[in-house]
Amino acid sequence: MKASVFIATSLDGYIARLDGGLDWLPADGGEPHGYDEFMATVDAIVIGRKTLETVLAFDAWPYGAKPVVVLSTTMNELKVPQEAVCDLLCGTPQEIMARLAERGFNHLYIDGGVTIQGFLRAGLIQRLIITQIPVLLGSGFPLFGGLAHDIWLKHVATRTYPSGMVQSEYVAAAAVA
Repeated sequence: MKASVFIATSLDGYIARLDGGLDWLPADGGEPHGYDEFMATVDAIVIGRKTLETVLAFDAWPYGAKPVVVLSTTMNELKVPQEAVCDLLCGTPQEIMARLAERGFNHLYIDGGVTIQGFLRAGLIQRLIITQIPVLLGSGFPLFGGLAHDIWLKHVATRTYPSGMVQSEYVAAAAVA
């Protein structure tokens, strides 16, 4: 089972404003930067409740028919658009990975700050693709939280785009050892 992150941050490392706002992201995702190609490799998306709430405010469901697993310890049911293929789970990142592996999933897209942080702390993320948007927010929700130990990454590539976006790709050092 492989778990990857594909996310945008402000130059100062935030994934959303303190109110959850994403208005600083380029309209329509900006120029092509590999998201569609990445999504084609993913079997399912794993997000938390807060990320689901953010996504539900979008004009359209962004994941098409791709299965989405929503992690929450407080929700009892999902209220999602009819075209959404969603499941509600709770458990540790290890338990979630095991359950999804049993379902035959091979590559998970892990998204949302708390969810990414939990899977990173558990040592379950093998690949990170982080696109920095050339804006300083000054405050917001950081991509990375506190860690009990260092997580070493191996740089794979860095790409730049005409809009000023800079995308860096890493693999977890343990994944390449």
